[in-house]
Amino acid sequence: MRIDPRPLPAVLPFLGELPPLLTRLYAARGVQSEAELDKSLARLIPYQQLKGIDAAVDLLVTALEQRQRILIVGDFDADGATASTVGTLGLRLLGAAHVDYLVPNRFEYGYGLTPEIVAVALQREPQLLITVDNGISSVEGVAAAKAAGLQVLVTDHHLPGDELPAADAIVNPNQPGCGFPSKALAGVGVIFYVLMALRARLRDLGWYTHKPQPNIGDLLDLVALGSVADVVPLDANNRILVHQGLERIRAGRARPGIKAILEVAKRDAARITSTDLGFILGPRLNAAGRLDDMSLGIECLLTTDVAAAREMAAQLDGMNQDRKSIEQGMQREALAQLKDLPVESMPFGLCLFDPEWHQGVIGILASRMKERYFRPTIAFADAGDGLLKGSGRSVPGFHIRDALAVVASQHPDLIAKYGGHAMAAGLTLHEENFPLFAEAFDAEVRRQLREEDLTGRLLSDGTLAVEEFHLELARALRHAGPWGQHFPEPLFHGVFQLVEQRVVGERHLKVVLKSECGSVKLDGIAFGVDREVWPNPTVKWVELAYKLDVNEFRGNETVQLMIAHIEPR
Repeated sequence: MRIDPRPLPAVLPFLGELPPLLTRLYAARGVQSEAELDKSLARLIPYQQLKGIDAAVDLLVTALEQRQRILIVGDFDADGATASTVGTLGLRLLGAAHVDYLVPNRFEYGYGLTPEIVAVALQREPQLLITVDNGISSVEGVAAAKAAGLQVLVTDHHLPGDELPAADAIVNPNQPGCGFPSKALAGVGVIFYVLMALRARLRDLGWYTHKPQPNIGDLLDLVALGSVADVVPLDANNRILVHQGLERIRAGRARPGIKAILEVAKRDAARITSTDLGFILGPRLNAAGRLDDMSLGIECLLTTDVAAAREMAAQLDGMNQDRKSIEQGMQREALAQLKDLPVESMPFGLCLFDPEWHQGVIGILASRMKERYFRPTIAFADAGDGLLKGSGRSVPGFHIRDALAVVASQHPDLIAKYGGHAMAAGLTLHEENFPLFAEAFDAEVRRQLREEDLTGRLLSDGTLAVEEFHLELARALRHAGPWGQHFPEPLFHGVFQLVEQRVVGERHLKVVLKSECGSVKLDGIAFGVDREVWPNPTVKWVELAYKLDVNEFRGNETVQLMIAHIEPR
């Protein structure tokens, strides 16, 4: 692992009366003006800049006026679940008479609005069908819905293919011709924007002359959760959405389902950060879609019954424990496939397959193997009928969805279908094509990347002086975000004396450190260490990459280093 300094602009911007460290941290993350740090809702990009928003609102106003039956078709991940919930709750708030949702079971129907899902949807007798977090690639599914007499509104954020579906309206910041400045909205962010536009139109039409205007801001806890869990880039616009959602959760104004999941995870809602959304709430919600049916997760988020929310949160937590167990077994099997392979023979693009692997967990497996070997990785599982489902994760500098497009163009019959974005993608292929695909994918990675690009690399914000290891700075860093994708939490590095070391919880290394000059004693923890290396009583000095955090124990707060990388010095 290599630790490199995070690049800084030649001239630091003026960001108000901020401490120099925070100015440097923000500047390194692309912040160029003080206005970008304003996280008030008034700073959101106006919805009017979204292509298709007027046509979408026209459809929805007609649906509300005519009391049409509306059916939302979502995706089976956390973004899809929160988008389905936001769409359902928001439309009800705004006056829709009949709103229901449908989430395809990934094991029966796969991803998106397929003709098969349309057939299931027709049993609910909808008049308007709305996709959330999917649909931009659903050319055949939208055609089937239109042929059945339905109106269709597509809301999505994924990259479109060569052909757009013939929907009545499409709202997607990534569709051709859309001038919306933020291309990073999650699916839940897109449907939230549609609701903002709809409320404005209804206000103009006089719907709220004699009744209170609904506060759709109450849905921002869900928007924050879906945005962070989907790992979309936290540009200035998304940081506003996430910040506002976090503030509602901390103030005790979250949905009962979110509160219940935090309770079962033993997390204090008043102290929650964006990291908790991604690593505590997101996985528990995702577990339903990975192992069974995301409807459980959506029902947990929809319910206003506290007891029911707690019961469903406990079920989600149990599913997440099962997911962890399955994932650990798959990791062992993947490592066994690679253990005898010399480093010089390791593919640049890893493709892994085992017929017993679980379809719902291959994305996590690909992510874990990518982190271990620092190269684009696709894990495959048996999807039945001679097909394999693959889930890929990439490294910086390699756009995995575009790479699949190149492979598909060079080998027209190799990939049955594919989709995704820069850092994650999915695909389907026939099992007999796996060896050829693995070879073609590796060749494309080799064309784009060099061997030095496949070295693990951490970007550090520098070293901290002895006097900076204090609670006030740790608290300030915690609340200076929200931190996330493309706006990473501050990471520092340094050399420390290793005073104590012990393993807790099987693979977590608890350490006591002294600063290099020996004047400050610090606690630290490194999660998921290699048990063949740690603990190591012969090591007296270590080099760390770490985050400065606050540890609370029995009401007492202390500084703690969250160690991202540790190696003997």
